[in-house]
Amino acid sequence: MKQQKITELTDEELLQEAKKIKSSNLYDALILGVLIGIAIYSTVTNGFGLLTFLPVIYIPIATKNKKNNKALEIRIKERNLNY
Repeated sequence: MKQQKITELTDEELLQEAKKIKSSNLYDALILGVLIGIAIYSTVTNGFGLLTFLPVIYIPIATKNKKNNKALEIRIKERNLNY
């Protein structure tokens, strides 16, 4: 299923997506924290290797999620919706 653009969403759909923002931010922070922990542990035990740079791979994904969430929040404010 193709994801709709934020501008095409109805007010109800925007509010449903807004509820997902908080959990999405929490999951991104949790995943990044775990990856950093794995990288530190791997570096200390085995020296530099593939797992050392694992968090760098996830940073673009987290950045994209943050950008989408910010656009959603802006659209909600434009429509004067409360969530």
